[in-house]
Amino acid sequence: MKKNHTTVLGRFIAARCSPEDKFGLHLTQGVLLLLLAAWIFGRIADQVMGAASGRIQRFDLQVAHYLHAHATPELTQLMLAITHLHGIVGVSVLGLLLGLYFAWKKAPYWLLTTALAIPGGLLLNVLLKYTYMRARPSFDDAILTLTTYSFPSGHTAAATLLYGVIAAYLACLTPRFAVRAAIVAGAVLMVALVGASRVYLGVHYASDVLAAIFESCGWLAVCITASSTLRRRRAVKNDR
Repeated sequence: MKKNHTTVLGRFIAARCSPEDKFGLHLTQGVLLLLLAAWIFGRIADQVMGAASGRIQRFDLQVAHYLHAHATPELTQLMLAITHLHGIVGVSVLGLLLGLYFAWKKAPYWLLTTALAIPGGLLLNVLLKYTYMRARPSFDDAILTLTTYSFPSGHTAAATLLYGVIAAYLACLTPRFAVRAAIVAGAVLMVALVGASRVYLGVHYASDVLAAIFESCGWLAVCITASSTLRRRRAVKNDR
């Protein structure tokens, strides 16, 4: 009996690590990424909103006040341009263009991924804002003033979703590790610029930005894994 259980467990593990299985390695990687992102997000949220939040709140305030004190007109204009491009309207338009591109390329599963990831991720961000209800930073001479909640950053979440889908798609087009690394680095840079713009403009704390990144990475893992699993299941059916 013990040997049979060991055999079954071994087969299960082998199937979860198989690149060819419809519920194989891609599903295992997606679940692991989701769990990791959710765990990190939860840790940040506990530090921000929990009773022992002093250390991260001090860090948030130090970063916010340092950037605000060193603001310049030229840098402010650049940050405003970056942040406005990645607002709800900007990302919605870019997401629509990305979806049209996938439709033109006859890539239905990437179109499905985009349709799930961006609108669904933005809705998730709104739900989280109203769950935690963290007030935004406050300055007497604020560059921008918003009355909505701060945690997690919506602009950063939107940028992570948009550039995450683009990076995943482009990375799948090439087997070369160096090219894939450059694609991922470019996506990370764009997300970092958007997050930095929100902290610089005084409408988010650094922890809002970090939480938004991991929130969206978790949601991307769900969407990409679900789309990939659907594609593999249909491929298996067509082969029968």
